Amino acid sequence: MSTDAPVELTEFHFDVAAGNARAVEQPPVLVREFLAICGMVVLCDLTVYRGSGYSGWGLLLILAPILFCLGSPRSARRPISRWLLLGLLVLLAASLVWSGSPLAVSLGLGLLVLYAMTLSGRSPHLLEGCGFAGQAIAAGTQRINQYGKSLERSLRRLKSVWALSLLLPLAALTVFGILFVLANPDLSTQLTEWWGHWIQSVRDWLLDFSVIEIPLWIATAWITAGLLAPREQASVTELVSNDQSEPVTTKPAELYVPFRNTLVSVSLLYAAYLVFEFRTLWFREFPKGFHYSGYAHEGAAWLTIALALATATLSLIFRGSILRDARLGSLRRWAWIWSALNLLLAVAVYYRLCIYVDFNGMTRMRTIGFLGTTAVVIGFLLAIWKIARSCSFAWLLRADLWAVTAMALVYALLPVDWLVMTYNTRRIMAGDSAPSVQISVHPIDEAGIIALAPLLHAPDPIVRDGVRALYSRRWEEVRNLPDDLWQVGPSWREISKFQLAPRVLHRTLRETQSDWEPLRSVAKRDQAWEAFRSYAYQWY
Repeated sequence: MSTDAPVELTEFHFDVAAGNARAVEQPPVLVREFLAICGMVVLCDLTVYRGSGYSGWGLLLILAPILFCLGSPRSARRPISRWLLLGLLVLLAASLVWSGSPLAVSLGLGLLVLYAMTLSGRSPHLLEGCGFAGQAIAAGTQRINQYGKSLERSLRRLKSVWALSLLLPLAALTVFGILFVLANPDLSTQLTEWWGHWIQSVRDWLLDFSVIEIPLWIATAWITAGLLAPREQASVTELVSNDQSEPVTTKPAELYVPFRNTLVSVSLLYAAYLVFEFRTLWFREFPKGFHYSGYAHEGAAWLTIALALATATLSLIFRGSILRDARLGSLRRWAWIWSALNLLLAVAVYYRLCIYVDFNGMTRMRTIGFLGTTAVVIGFLLAIWKIARSCSFAWLLRADLWAVTAMALVYALLPVDWLVMTYNTRRIMAGDSAPSVQISVHPIDEAGIIALAPLLHAPDPIVRDGVRALYSRRWEEVRNLPDDLWQVGPSWREISKFQLAPRVLHRTLRETQSDWEPLRSVAKRDQAWEAFRSYAYQWY
């Protein structure tokens, strides 16, 4: 392998339309590409197999882009999207060090694939990203074959004088270096200790070796090679878009009248329903026994589905021959009317969610509800933009996928439980104990528990004792953590298990110990907790 001369290898693709084969020049095989693949094998072995927690995955998200840049054989430039993806990877890595989740790991791996796409000159669209990830195995097979041929050519050209020009200096450096070391006792002692530590590290690694690691190494090298040198592939979205594929014609679209009637019908239906919605749910006091779950939870979900269906309907209507019909302006006017009604429906969905939050506080699922509804609203606005600008269906599909991914990234990066419990705590401290039910029936992560600290002095005595009992229980889980936030053991497994959130919770519990100490005994703690659960259940 060489760093400057390209390998004489060519890949042939058969062009079905033209009926012939076309040659596709492959990028040269570079030494740095091989080194990057070896680095990825070591990194994945360290973080995936030998790691024991989310901090290891965070290290993977930070170092993998560096290795990808080092090993990319192409000189494609997409600096804006690449820096944006790198920023998201850094944020996800920080989130994994604070308090990791499988969602953050999955999103991080997906962003790594998109990052590799930018290095090969492709736009990081999500749908194409799926195809890009899928081709990595075939591309890796081809690239590894190129490595073998490159190595064979390099060895064939290797002359004995070249070997001597390398081996003789190394031998001389080794011999004289040993002599110089032996001539200095202090240096000899230091190097002996270092050498012994290195030997012990290798020994520990070999003792921990498992045959399972070998398939991991092979898969990592294979997939990395395919991501660094992908095969030529058609855009996936070309298969789902035919907006520009039909010949230009002045013939009226056959489905214009059915589409127009559909828009008129749904506009009238929406107008009638929104009048009913505003009359029944807005500006009224809800009686005791009001079915909050049915209206604000299940009902909001059905209305969100209606918004998503409206997005799909508009997208399917305004494409193909409809876009070339002379009556398009009239159809668009009805689309704007229905769009305005849909936006009012979106406001109604948000209001229903707010009704539920006002009743008994915030939860993780209500956060997901707000973000999911926002993703649907963004998708609907994108559909309106598509109609106004006559964009392709492929453009809309790409944009919608990014809207959903953006909301998933927001959820993964936000300290959701901390935000949720901060909101609930403020309401309880203001004298409204209804959100306390969310403390008693839902799991809460470390950041959420930290946000409950003011409730150790809540005005409601039952809630106050319940939170103190909760703090006493959580102390049993984190009591053995070190007082130093950043103290970790010497082994990699302990480092990769590091999570900052439990350390901060440990410090918070120690600082507030005088408040919850009276409920330290199991009997008193359980009694206070059960009393709190029974009391809070009235707002369930």
